[in-house]
Amino acid sequence: MAKVELGMTALRVATPADAETILGFIQALADYENESDAVEVDAATLRAQLAESPQPFECLIASRDGRDVGFALFFHNYSTWRGRRGIWLEDLFVLPAQRGRGVGKALLSRVAAIARERDCARLEWAVLDWNQPAIDFYRSIGAAAQHEWTTHRVTGDALAKLAGG
Repeated sequence: MAKVELGMTALRVATPADAETILGFIQALADYENESDAVEVDAATLRAQLAESPQPFECLIASRDGRDVGFALFFHNYSTWRGRRGIWLEDLFVLPAQRGRGVGKALLSRVAAIARERDCARLEWAVLDWNQPAIDFYRSIGAAAQHEWTTHRVTGDALAKLAGG
């Protein structure tokens, strides 16, 4: 898929040349989530990762009227119970001025189509519990919250300690 037109929204698969654009979206998402200081990645890292084979992630970029307005960054996971790959949607972000115009739905629909094309068992993601606009959007497309699952994370010093170092 080089480029797909969905209504007024065009989607393309990100290449190493899109590293600065992706970083801009990542930073804007971090700002929205009140985590501006948490972004450690830089454009050079993203560029190098998009040039790897296999890539550690895939990314779709949405544009309207020739301007990049959103992105969906995802990668494969695996369901042991279903015995098939799935897709984890790490980030879905649309610039605030472009929300409500179908950009997020176009991105999510394309990721869902990719999951079906690849015979994935599921498409899943996480959303912050305070992000009611996102929660409402996800409900409107038929997504079901998984309240019985709690995400756990180990990073930094705790990760090093757990690894024995």
